[in-house]
Amino acid sequence: MAATSSSTLPLSSIYPVNSLMELTLSNSNEITTGTIYCTDEVSNTIVLKNSLVHTTLSSEIRVINADVVTGRRILKSEKAEAGEEGVSGENDDKIISLPIVSRRMVEERERRAIKLMEESFSHVNQQASPEGQKIFDKLLKACNDVSWNGESIIVLGEIRVDPPYTSNDCVLMRGNKGGSGGLDGNSLERVKNIVNAAAIK
Repeated sequence: MAATSSSTLPLSSIYPVNSLMELTLSNSNEITTGTIYCTDEVSNTIVLKNSLVHTTLSSEIRVINADVVTGRRILKSEKAEAGEEGVSGENDDKIISLPIVSRRMVEERERRAIKLMEESFSHVNQQASPEGQKIFDKLLKACNDVSWNGESIIVLGEIRVDPPYTSNDCVLMRGNKGGSGGLDGNSLERVKNIVNAAAIK
């Protein structure tokens, strides 16, 4: 089949995913065979998967520019009957059904990624000094519940670290001296130790 006969069709139609195909390439009329793993319209490429023998690697992934394909032939499609024998040889790949992709799961994963990105941005304070940002990052890693209030760092909602972000600038907020649900002097000392350690590095 000529590669130019269906040039107006999307690559996914010309090179069906999970089909075993034989492709002729313009460079030295090379012929390569493998399973179509995926296609990409933006880069105009075909990803071909070949089984390997006599090696510790299970397969080889090859990315081919569709423009260099001068001929193509489907040796076995995904629609082939389950009991049909495939083409034998080193490039004989089994036709394996691809997993079903749930749009809901993809959208949920995208929402989680956006949320994590927004949280990451909220941890950066353009007003703070580089030293302040470094102290914030160390406290965030150690205490998790850390936020900015202007140029001051709020730890666990009850300890404030003011510029220039030394251990002497760590104070308990709202006159908290401990008690039910509150942080005590030991928590303050732990924050001071983290600040000191971050300042030394």
